[in-house]
Amino acid sequence: MKKWVDLALFLILPGLLLGCGKETTTYKEHEEERKQKVIKADDMDMKSLTLESIQKEGKMQEIAAGTVQISPERQQLIGVKFGMVEMKSLEKLIRTVGRIDYDEKRIFTISPKIGGWIEDLYIDFTGKFVHRGEPLLTLYSPELVSTQEEYLIALQAKKDLAKSPFPEVAGSGDALAESARRRLKLWDISDDQIKALEESGQSKKTLTLFSPFSGFVLEKSAYRGMNVMPGMTLYKLADLSVVWLYADIYEYEIPLIRLGQQASIQLSFLPGETFTGKAVYIYPSLNPETRTAKVRFEIPNSHQKLKPEMYANVEMKVRLGKKLAVPESAVIDTGLRQMVIVDKGSGYFEPKEIKVGIKVEDYYEVIEGLKSGERVVTSANFLIDSESKFKEAVGGMSHSH
Repeated sequence: MKKWVDLALFLILPGLLLGCGKETTTYKEHEEERKQKVIKADDMDMKSLTLESIQKEGKMQEIAAGTVQISPERQQLIGVKFGMVEMKSLEKLIRTVGRIDYDEKRIFTISPKIGGWIEDLYIDFTGKFVHRGEPLLTLYSPELVSTQEEYLIALQAKKDLAKSPFPEVAGSGDALAESARRRLKLWDISDDQIKALEESGQSKKTLTLFSPFSGFVLEKSAYRGMNVMPGMTLYKLADLSVVWLYADIYEYEIPLIRLGQQASIQLSFLPGETFTGKAVYIYPSLNPETRTAKVRFEIPNSHQKLKPEMYANVEMKVRLGKKLAVPESAVIDTGLRQMVIVDKGSGYFEPKEIKVGIKVEDYYEVIEGLKSGERVVTSANFLIDSESKFKEAVGGMSHSH
């Protein structure tokens, strides 16, 4: 009997011991899981408390994507500097070069209204300056001689017919003399010349042609003994009291130019002397090679210092008015977009995409993305931007897992 009891105990006892061991292991696992949950819950509570306390203190209103926090010590180490977004009176300075040329409205041609032969030539070389009223040449014209004689005969007839008791006969003498006088005037014979003809009573063989303008002789086609026809150009004169300047303006600067806009003009061989011109015409087409358009300026030149074909430096100041502006050094241009790093306070920095307009000296005009009074990073912004991108990338990886 005792043998059977011992055998039963031998068979059951290992099973009991094994069952007890398994139960102990399961309890330990449960206990470990419970502890881990408590630790995680505490950690979450601490994080939420920290976030809540920052928000309550007003140190951070919103954590945007890519926002990074940098301690004051590290800011100093990497050399972070700041600038302000503010309203500024912007003035764009446009610099270019230009070429002096004649004012086309002040180029004159001189041609006779009667045919004949040139006898005397007073203005006999190109480039000479001619004053208004100065004699240019003398012209022999048989037609002119006969018209002078007709005028003298008409004047004599006028005196004789004036004695007639019939008004109609007296009036015909006046009409005949006036017709001959008008023909002389149409041939550019002056009143003084007609008066001299009346006083002398003798026709002149030649007609002296006087200059109706003042200017430099650009072209001369007149030669002594030459036969000329009515309307033939004998001289071309240019008045240089006003000159034009053609300046090349880049395509992106053309919208800033306005007619009447003042320009400051300087020549390299006249240092310290400045001339002032105004824009009178903006050409409607661009040069396809240089991507520039020509703007024509009008410049007073009473001292004749500016001469055609001279080159000059041109400066224009364009007032753009008050605009929202950000320092140029704060803008990170990726090629596709422009970014700035905004200081959110408490060591927090947020990258922000903006749109910029015209660049004026050290500032960009802000079209979109910033408000007046915001503080932006002007140095080490590339380091902060790269750290922000790294944080975004790591954050994206953790979310994907």
